[in-house]
Amino acid sequence: MVDIDKAIIARIKKEGETFEVLVDCDKAIEFKQGKATLDEALATEEVFKDSKKGLHASEHEMEKIFGTQDNKKVAEIIIKTGEIQLTTERKAKLREQKKRRIIDLLHKNAINPKTNLPHPIQRIELALNEAKVKIDEFKPAEDQLQNIAKSLTAILPLKFEIRQLQVIIPAQYAAQAYGIFKKIGKLLEDQWQNDGSLLAKLEIPAGLQEDLESELNHLIHGQVEIKIIDRR
Repeated sequence: MVDIDKAIIARIKKEGETFEVLVDCDKAIEFKQGKATLDEALATEEVFKDSKKGLHASEHEMEKIFGTQDNKKVAEIIIKTGEIQLTTERKAKLREQKKRRIIDLLHKNAINPKTNLPHPIQRIELALNEAKVKIDEFKPAEDQLQNIAKSLTAILPLKFEIRQLQVIIPAQYAAQAYGIFKKIGKLLEDQWQNDGSLLAKLEIPAGLQEDLESELNHLIHGQVEIKIIDRR
């Protein structure tokens, strides 16, 4: 549990009644996303009708509305399905963090179908602003990605594509190349050739091909061979 003096309110309104619990801001958001425990999120196990006035919810009220008298079960419902009362500044910070994550996902996983290259990060950001895309500060960026991409299509042509690549690496660089493959994509197959070189097949989001080529060329000094063998 956290310091009650630093707690904020999580609130839900059901059947005309209001219920509140006091929570740690960051941990409550993480709990809502499945990344923290209830005990980490709660400042106290008490359930209130009005926390500022110290007015507690009765067991009868909780049983009637939530079907349980267990404070922690009620608190879990409030945090997960209710509203966390963030300050305007905190909401803006969370929204900006989520926006950065969405931009990164679009840059890595989508391409411009006209050029088959990823859009620059700045261009994606400008499109988000121009389309006035609403970003949910609580919802995982991955769950918002497809709807946001649809809202951008009139401004920014996007195509989500997974590529299967064939990569040939000189033998002396193979060990280091494995680390790059693991970081950027999914290694599907590896074969040692008669000349000692490594032939690898891997799967990556289309937007990451440039990053892969850059890292491998930096490692191998231009001796890398990359060929697209499948797109989907």
